Amino acid sequence: MRGAFIDPGRLRHELLLQQATVADDGAGGHSETWTEVAPVFAQIEPFGARSFFGAGQDMEEATHRVIIRHRGDVRSGMRFLRAGRILHIVRIHDIDETGRYLACHVREEGR
Repeated sequence: MRGAFIDPGRLRHELLLQQATVADDGAGGHSETWTEVAPVFAQIEPFGARSFFGAGQDMEEATHRVIIRHRGDVRSGMRFLRAGRILHIVRIHDIDETGRYLACHVREEGR
């Protein structure tokens, strides 16, 4: 199987990869703190968008495919930050099983 060609020049969006740290709050709940893992450069491709009604209000959601160089520490449940935007990682896969690039399917909620 030939490897997929990804133009390295398209990895031009700088994102901040973050992971959540969960701590008990002592009252049966928890607090969530996001910590920086690493800055990464990525290609961002819009994938879809939808509007829906939830929690008594109209809500917006967009999905994207974010392509980054392969990292062994990227997991679903992490997130990317970019200029005030939060992109939650839903699923990840190696594009061509060569260990060169990861495609991260992300969800961005509107404000």
